[in-house]
Amino acid sequence: MQQNLGTRSVAIVVDSAASLPPDAKGLYVVPMRLELGGRTYLDGVDLSPTDFYKMLRRSDRLPTTSAPSPALFRQTFERAGSEASAVLCLTVAANFSTSHESASAAADELRAGGSPTEFLVLDTLSAAGGQGLIAMESLRAALRGDSLGQVAEVARDMVARVSLLAVVDTLYYLWKGGRVPRLAHAGAALLNIKPIFELAGGEVRTRARPRTKRRAMIRLVDIVLERVGGRGVHAAIMHADAPDEAEELRKRVHLELSCRESFVSEFTPVMGAHIGPGLLGIAYWAEEASNHKRQ
Repeated sequence: MQQNLGTRSVAIVVDSAASLPPDAKGLYVVPMRLELGGRTYLDGVDLSPTDFYKMLRRSDRLPTTSAPSPALFRQTFERAGSEASAVLCLTVAANFSTSHESASAAADELRAGGSPTEFLVLDTLSAAGGQGLIAMESLRAALRGDSLGQVAEVARDMVARVSLLAVVDTLYYLWKGGRVPRLAHAGAALLNIKPIFELAGGEVRTRARPRTKRRAMIRLVDIVLERVGGRGVHAAIMHADAPDEAEELRKRVHLELSCRESFVSEFTPVMGAHIGPGLLGIAYWAEEASNHKRQ
């Protein structure tokens, strides 16, 4: 996705693992690849989340995903460089994908070829809504006219602040993908446990194991509230084919937290391929206490 908002100093590029506001403008998104049902799709280009989850529920085989090639990053960098003197690329956590490696290779190739554009590739240590929040704050800095160094400083600050909490509806897809043992999947299904995971600093940890989806939804917000108190919060509400639950979660976030900004976004197919339908999550960052102002 490329939006022409006029010439500026820095253009922001992300891969399609990022969950972005539905009305996001000004970003360049490089699609990841997904194979399902014998076909290869470009994430967000020729396969929508709605169609993907319908196909996933019917399929007896797990999809496979792959990072964008260096060539695809290079093409996007060249387009972005035609409108800006510098390009900042924010990739999904390198622990989960070779996207950062591909983007770095593309930047190195363009530098070696004498491109006048300045390139910087940063690992967000996050994904989905966390990556989206980092991208949106970086974009705001770019649209203010900040330099590449200044925008990168904003991005690094966001990387350090952003956390992502999510409850999965089933461990089936994580088990089939080899990410959890079969015993864990069977036990969670038997006891109706809905594990809450946290992604922060590029690492995934289990934070709670409530029973029932509703209890998990309440616990998600409680965890954030325990950490941020009354500080202003910027939040991305994520879901995988669960729009009604996502809207309920968004309302709870605004009721319980000092929410300064929020958006609801569906997990892109390349993210949903590993988690399955039914996920709910909150990615967030909190303002400094001195900046708090209830709205």
